[in-house]
Amino acid sequence: MTSAARQVPSGGRRQRWTRIGRARTAAGTVVVLLLGSLFAHASTTAFQSAEPGYRYSFPRDHGAHPVFRTEWWYYTGHLQTASGRTFGYELTFFRRGMPPEDVKTLPSRWSVTQLYLAHFAVTDVAAGTFTFSEKVSREGLGKAGADESGLHVWIDDWKAASSDGQAASHQLFARDGHAALSLTLEPAKPPVIHGTEGISRKGAAPGQASHYYSLTRLTTTGSLRIGADTFPVTGTSWMDHEFGSADLSPDVVGWDWFSLQLDDATELMLYRLRRADGTSEPASSGTVIDADGTTRHLTLGDFSVRSAGTWTSPASKATYPQQWHVDVPSLHLSLDVVPVMADQELRTARSTQVTYWEGAVTVTGSRNDRPVRGRGYVELTGYAEQLTRKL
Repeated sequence: MTSAARQVPSGGRRQRWTRIGRARTAAGTVVVLLLGSLFAHASTTAFQSAEPGYRYSFPRDHGAHPVFRTEWWYYTGHLQTASGRTFGYELTFFRRGMPPEDVKTLPSRWSVTQLYLAHFAVTDVAAGTFTFSEKVSREGLGKAGADESGLHVWIDDWKAASSDGQAASHQLFARDGHAALSLTLEPAKPPVIHGTEGISRKGAAPGQASHYYSLTRLTTTGSLRIGADTFPVTGTSWMDHEFGSADLSPDVVGWDWFSLQLDDATELMLYRLRRADGTSEPASSGTVIDADGTTRHLTLGDFSVRSAGTWTSPASKATYPQQWHVDVPSLHLSLDVVPVMADQELRTARSTQVTYWEGAVTVTGSRNDRPVRGRGYVELTGYAEQLTRKL
């Protein structure tokens, strides 16, 4: 099942919306019915928790980890044509494990152990448009799945795949009625493990963590179709892969996540888990990646993020922060992060059932009193509605 939406900034005009692919097959209808059950009853007892001491092994860990409840493969990046036209893109695959007690309640021919979901979005900077589409499918019959031995995750013809080897290229493909993406991504740096002791903390409780790594600089080539026009493109991408089983703390309502690629060949990942009272969950953290690939873990006290503006979605009515100032005093790093356009909101009622802002940004600032520039992506969740603890 797939849907797509086209968003055109108003500029004094009403936004226009086009919905594509509303037809549902019998299998798709069953998947929709599963969503409510899955997100309501996905207890952690049936799954392994993320614990300290995990040892990563590549290419194995590029693949699926079905012993954990939740997993995602997240690609974002900036692309440009030979003439200088620029785009941002997002392609994300989610895997959600079905607890055995829920599997037993389903008719046998529709029984599923894994549910797969995906989002595909393109920001066309010159046109000032943002488009997104989504898919959801059950495992089986070749409709969706993920290999465990290496990177190969797919729903229908959307896919992320890799040949063998830690530094192998990644191939991405996705398409909807408005856009199509076919890219090859070559890692310029080795995988970056976030957190400490093999886990990225999301709270203080035992097991309240995930296993989380990134490929923070992927040289990107391929093609992008917008409407009837296809462009050869080059650029730089970022890949996140995260898996775990724990719930968020009850008072966490969402998160702000930053992936920034600077022109001095360094990268910065930060996430702030937001509490209902506006404070940050102490487990919030980040990672700085030097030009040679070495990393440093950042605790919440090592950085600050302040917003200088807001944007209110005409579709969801959610108000999101915009135009951030990021400081990392120990690195003498001070950055201003600005969206390439305000409206980069995804409303995914047909898949993950979450409304969130995921957008391309530009970066300016200084490090050690020297000017620095860059690009990146920011994700904002929990502004349209509080996230459930199990997301």
